[in-house]
Amino acid sequence: MKALVIGGAGSTGVPIVEGLLERGYDVAVLNRGVHPIEFSPEVERIYADPHWRENLQEAMEGRSYDLVMAIYGRLRLIAEVMKGKTSRLISVGGALAVYKGWMHITNENPFGVMEESPAPLDEDHYLARAPGVGHFSEQVRLSEDMVMEAHREGVYNATHFRYPIVYGPRSIGCPEWGIIRRVRDGRRQVIVPGGGIALVSRGFCENVAHGLLLAVDNPTASAGQIYNICDEKPIAIREWMQKLCQIMDHELEFVEVPFDLLPPGFRNAPTQSIFRFHRVMDVTKIKEQLGYRDAVPVDKALEATVAWYTEHPLPPGGEIEQNQGDPFDYEAEDRYINIYKDGSEQIRQAFLQAPGSKVVWRHPYPHPQKKGDLR
Repeated sequence: MKALVIGGAGSTGVPIVEGLLERGYDVAVLNRGVHPIEFSPEVERIYADPHWRENLQEAMEGRSYDLVMAIYGRLRLIAEVMKGKTSRLISVGGALAVYKGWMHITNENPFGVMEESPAPLDEDHYLARAPGVGHFSEQVRLSEDMVMEAHREGVYNATHFRYPIVYGPRSIGCPEWGIIRRVRDGRRQVIVPGGGIALVSRGFCENVAHGLLLAVDNPTASAGQIYNICDEKPIAIREWMQKLCQIMDHELEFVEVPFDLLPPGFRNAPTQSIFRFHRVMDVTKIKEQLGYRDAVPVDKALEATVAWYTEHPLPPGGEIEQNQGDPFDYEAEDRYINIYKDGSEQIRQAFLQAPGSKVVWRHPYPHPQKKGDLR
């Protein structure tokens, strides 16, 4: 059995390749070669850019595979080029772009134009096809549709996955770095917009890879399906930050600044803390149909992530940091914190002096002290 992994060098790609090798596949990896990874010698390397039809077609000339896992590149082109090249396609897209209002990816201020969302959302929720999304989201949805249409036409047996915010070793975004670097830099305060109460679905790389490999193991049950994939239990932003601090044995004061007080385009906080609304994926479907359960519990996953980036810290000001949009401008953060604390004290004093209604709280059930008491 031959398998092609398009991508393979990122956080989920490496465990997927390892999982296929364990299942006895002859594995080839196709990518641009930008992120060098040491695979086992038996893994064939194919260098091509899967964002361009001609480049991909040239690389696929004379090749065919029993299984293609498309976890990187321009999916709608891959879906076309792989016709006649494979009988089984497992593809990947992003959930944030699919569900309307979750994130306007190409907006210059995506965190400022988010909309409220029910929680959790299953794969067939109205917001997955609601009109009014940006061009990027339309293209992501189109890619899903093209894969599923090819499946219905019998071109190949297809399964599609919607990725969450993926974390763990080799993450292209490293969502935890906003906290990890601040701890490494000795910061003692961090702004937590809105108190960090939003629930956000994340997926540890090994858990997400495990979900995709379940589709490999269950080609009939997963045929023609779209699955959400993420850690089983979403955690609030604040809890996520607390867990990271505990792992690193560091205390950070969380300065909870209301979103409405922050200036437009505010980014002087860990990027992952700026979600003001819930972003929760329902994974009931993959649990019921494929038996998914987290391979790695969240606490262990975060420990592994911190350990990786302690050993492989991101270069300050490097490409990944810049892509996060977190300036790590601590002078600016301190100015915001001082302004907010000064203003909060003034507001607190004003509230104390303002007249208000006095209310005596009473437990709703009676607690009689002697027979006949009504309360």
